[in-house]
Amino acid sequence: MQTERAIHTVKINKAYLKYIASLLLFGSNGIIASYIALSSYEIVFTRTLIGSLFLGLVFILSKQKVQLFLNKSHILYISISGVAMGASWMFLYEAYARIGVSIATLAYYCGPVIVMILSPLLFKEKMTSAKLLGFLAVLIGMFFVTGQLSQESNSFGLICGILSAVMYAVMVVFNKKAVSITGLANSMWQLIMSFITVGIFLLLKQGFTVNITAESLIPILILGIVNTGIGCYLYFSSIGDLPVQSVAICGYLEPLSALFFSAVLLGEKLTLVQLVGALLILGGAAFGELFRQKKLKPIP
Repeated sequence: MQTERAIHTVKINKAYLKYIASLLLFGSNGIIASYIALSSYEIVFTRTLIGSLFLGLVFILSKQKVQLFLNKSHILYISISGVAMGASWMFLYEAYARIGVSIATLAYYCGPVIVMILSPLLFKEKMTSAKLLGFLAVLIGMFFVTGQLSQESNSFGLICGILSAVMYAVMVVFNKKAVSITGLANSMWQLIMSFITVGIFLLLKQGFTVNITAESLIPILILGIVNTGIGCYLYFSSIGDLPVQSVAICGYLEPLSALFFSAVLLGEKLTLVQLVGALLILGGAAFGELFRQKKLKPIP
């Protein structure tokens, strides 16, 4: 009995390390992207290409079964989710370039709140006072964060940040509907659909011509292989062994690490009002989400 408990404890601790590592990798995406001399959609194109190839290789080597054709409707759902993820990343990376990593990240993290508010309609969950308070806190927080953005480029960057959050919500909603496609297969197929989406956009805009400088090559490889491929693998191979509330609580390490990295490595500083706004956004999202997660079943 004690041996089984010890093995279980080691497994849980390993899952926590993998999950936290994935969140820190995701939190550094904007930092690495700032060293790549490409447009936002070109960055996402190379990221999804390399990440898809890496996850495909891991999927083949791990000899997992293809789940994609078990349910036709779920194929459609995961495809829509992948398209939304590709669009979300393009908007997000454009926001990184225009309004900075910190504010773009905060705008992007309104996505979970959109899902939370829509959950009574989409997933038959009850609308609670906790959800409403969380949503209100996020709205006030966004007002504090964006109140000082007045220039035209900043306004467009903010729009891109908000659109990235909307696309994030679409991604999550349809991903939840694809219940028969799980784990690594889910991540791989979604990333492949993201790559196809961004590839079509790139083809229509300029053709498959991406001029990569020598200085950008290493950051591109890090973003594609480490942050996307390895990061997704660590994420999806760990959350199934962790309690739902732990996943929700630790999940906010991603935006917090992004704010920390942008301040330390890029010199981005938020004003006092913006810091209060950041606390309201992340706190409101976490409050509403954690209250909701109490009534949900553990992640399969």
